[in-house]
Amino acid sequence: MEWYLKVVRDNYANFTGRARRQEYWMFVLFNILFAFATVLVAGALVAMTEIGAFAGIYFIYILGVIIPSLAVAVRRLHDIGKSGWFYLVGLIPLIGGIWLIVLFATEGDKGPNAYGPDPKETDSNVTV
Repeated sequence: MEWYLKVVRDNYANFTGRARRQEYWMFVLFNILFAFATVLVAGALVAMTEIGAFAGIYFIYILGVIIPSLAVAVRRLHDIGKSGWFYLVGLIPLIGGIWLIVLFATEGDKGPNAYGPDPKETDSNVTV
């Protein structure tokens, strides 16, 4: 949860710097959990009241996290020495999504690179 809050609160629209694998994947995990919970709550409210307006809760959540999701993905690509524009590889059907998963799972560059210092070395409050 700490990593999710770090992305949403501290780095909401920060497209510069680098993000560790742990930061990215913990954000993705909690984002999926919160999106699923939002769908369940909205679905329950729709079922109880028979008003479809509650379905918008999910879309409000998605609109709220789209910028930090893009930002952490770009910072993750920076950690492996790739430009944030590599995120557009995901537009290639089937192969692009698989390639992005591989890139996001790749260990980051050791030491500083063109996008900043190694986040493993600079995160003093998080254990490595």
